[in-house]
Amino acid sequence: VQLQASGGGLVQTGGSLRLSCVASGFSSDNYAMSWFRQAPGKEREGVTCFSSADGSIAYRDSVKGRFTISAEKAKNTWYLQMNSLKPEDTAVYYCAVALGTWYCDYVFDDGSGYNYWGQGTQVTVSS
Repeated sequence: VQLQASGGGLVQTGGSLRLSCVASGFSSDNYAMSWFRQAPGKEREGVTCFSSADGSIAYRDSVKGRFTISAEKAKNTWYLQMNSLKPEDTAVYYCAVALGTWYCDYVFDDGSGYNYWGQGTQVTVSS
């Protein structure tokens, strides 16, 4: 299984970006898919989580109302639509998949349970 993240770039405050994560060689129907981010000098943090078990979705408080996770199952692709971007959203964004039954009641900051990771895509928001 390989995850390929893309869609990052440089935008001004208030702008939008849509990140994509394409999974190749992936066929499981039982998983959690998350986006994480890591800013320079900071710990990695979870941004959003989607559970295939019950369709639950969780967002980090700081992105609620601005970011939306979605999926196009036929293309094995997940998206992260990011609107009203702020300089504090600047980070490398990673997609990750954890196999098994997960419920996204909250965002996981601990990525140790994830089986597959994308390579990361840089998002830079200028003030």
